[in-house]
Amino acid sequence: MFVKTPTNNGQETESEPQRDLLLRQPLDQIFSLLLQLFILVQKATDTVRDTFLIDPAVILIVVGVVMFFITFCGCIGALRENIRLLKTFSFTLTFVFLTQLAISIMGFFYSDQTRDALGKFVKKAIVHYRDDLDLQNLMDYIQKEFKCCGWNNYTDWSWNLYFNCTHENPSTERCAVPYSCCTPVPGETVVNTMCGFGVQTQKYLEANKLIFPVGCADKAVLWIESHLLLVGALALGLALPQIAGIVLSQILISQIQDEITSVL
Repeated sequence: MFVKTPTNNGQETESEPQRDLLLRQPLDQIFSLLLQLFILVQKATDTVRDTFLIDPAVILIVVGVVMFFITFCGCIGALRENIRLLKTFSFTLTFVFLTQLAISIMGFFYSDQTRDALGKFVKKAIVHYRDDLDLQNLMDYIQKEFKCCGWNNYTDWSWNLYFNCTHENPSTERCAVPYSCCTPVPGETVVNTMCGFGVQTQKYLEANKLIFPVGCADKAVLWIESHLLLVGALALGLALPQIAGIVLSQILISQIQDEITSVL
């Protein structure tokens, strides 16, 4: 229950510091959403609309909307001791938690289907690599961090219009791969963005001298298998706050209902 302070007319109101604290999180969420919407509008082109579902800005906006709705219901419901808002908060948070749990279980038992679905996502990101700067930065980050190239292997970059390795392709980047696929050169201060040119025409062993030829799918699986403790800790770190929010909201609802019953 929240601390209440008496006003001049004898009524009780929530203390101002608590009011500010509870309202700060929804306001922060609104600011974040407005910022993401501004970024999305600035980059709204016909090409970017084709990548709408995989655009990092769109994903952040969707997550932000869900988080804002949940935190708004929880904060205002607790601040005003509104049972309807608290029940909405509890139900929505429970739904999100169960959805995450179901996706995790399905991803574990249907690993092949999950891999195919992720493969379609990555293929679309590769196809639009040069069209969307956010996707380009995301792919470069993934490939540099996991030391991989493409989804299955480095030849996947032929899916891209610029890197396509057919003879009809007039691009200067024909048969190339992004610089993020290249193995780092010790002591190099300036990144050679042309290090992957012509790599797709080389055999695996030859390409291995210049780039990371292994696909990101295999590298991701190896990373998860070698970091099971970290993955488990992250999953637990996501689950515990949600469970705590559900339990505490139900306790608060029960306390409010008991107070209403005692008054009546």
